[in-house]
Amino acid sequence: MVSDSIQPLSSLGAVDPQKAREEALKKDPAKRDYLEGRELLKKSEYAQAAVAFHNALQGFEEKGDEQGIANASDRLGDVCLEREEYQNALAHYQRASVICEKEEDSFSLLALHKKMAACYKKMGELDKALEILFDMIEHYQLTNNPKGTVDILVVIAEAYKELGEKAKAADAYRTASSIHKNFKHKRLAEEFAALAAELE
Repeated sequence: MVSDSIQPLSSLGAVDPQKAREEALKKDPAKRDYLEGRELLKKSEYAQAAVAFHNALQGFEEKGDEQGIANASDRLGDVCLEREEYQNALAHYQRASVICEKEEDSFSLLALHKKMAACYKKMGELDKALEILFDMIEHYQLTNNPKGTVDILVVIAEAYKELGEKAKAADAYRTASSIHKNFKHKRLAEEFAALAAELE
């Protein structure tokens, strides 16, 4: 016989996912600090975010949690980048990238390299930025990612323009144009070809 009254799930022994998450976070202060830091970073509260990520980093270090160390270092780098503390940002990104290399996490490495190139660019060290960007191009070509290749070619072209090397910037735009032409993206191919022509 079916009962008229439906009992709440909690009384049947089901676990409330929100409550379970809160309980897990109580047991792991480093993760709690990390999540708090992410919220503060979203709100552009950089000083408080830096403190939260620093506390998270210490907690992850004490536990020997390398993934946590990499994540907290990456976010500390983001805070420093926002605060225009490029040298500090680089140090944090490099620490995270060492762990990602060890773990063979190529996608995280790519994201970190993009941020590192941005730091070098902001610091005026365009040669170092270009070195990283060309490594990224190689990765995108090996993984057959034409969109990623074009995105980085545009950044390379901008770096060459800043260096006053118009011919190299034009080459980068022409390469982007030919990639779009191969995929029958006529309008985009023409736009990049026009950018190249402007520089010649």
